[in-house]
Amino acid sequence: MYFVYVIKSLKDGNFYIGYTSDLEKRIQEHNDCVSKSTAHRRPFELIYYEGSRNIKDAMHREKYLKTTYGHRYLKNRLKNDMESSS
Repeated sequence: MYFVYVIKSLKDGNFYIGYTSDLEKRIQEHNDCVSKSTAHRRPFELIYYEGSRNIKDAMHREKYLKTTYGHRYLKNRLKNDMESSS
């Protein structure tokens, strides 16, 4: 199983979208500064995830969620979380 996830920085309220095969481990890595791209924005909380059986599907979904249309989908799906960061 592969997961596409959205985490929210509790420091600046911004979001990060990624994919992984081990969701719990990956969130912990973000919070433990293993990921240099997000280290300065920690701590994070997981606010959304989707599961896929195929890595290519997960990668495609991650790419989509990072587009304007994907951001719009997330804004509608996560209305309360997205408004609290504005």
